[in-house]
Amino acid sequence: MTDINAFIDEKVKNNDVFLFMKGSPDFPQCGFSGQVVQILNYLGLEYGSANVLESAELRDGIKAYTNWPTIPQLYVKGEFVGGADIVREMFQAGELQSHLEAAGIPVKQTA
Repeated sequence: MTDINAFIDEKVKNNDVFLFMKGSPDFPQCGFSGQVVQILNYLGLEYGSANVLESAELRDGIKAYTNWPTIPQLYVKGEFVGGADIVREMFQAGELQSHLEAAGIPVKQTA
């Protein structure tokens, strides 16, 4: 396993919710990353993140890790959930909330 794969593996497996994104949760540097951050924050989730813009090795490595061509990439309990479009569609359908709760991750209830 390469160093970057070990880094990705560690982040994915040791955080209940982890987001590989462009920028940071406080300063997303692309609209898609910003959308996923908004959803996670709206749900009141605690999550880790890594900025793929800080390292070409990480940016390429995460795409190879999942065989998924785009960023952001969301992981829940070590499982790849999807990118921005999938996360947004799951959220709008209530599936993301159900998926999180089934994984034992509490979400903020909305009125």
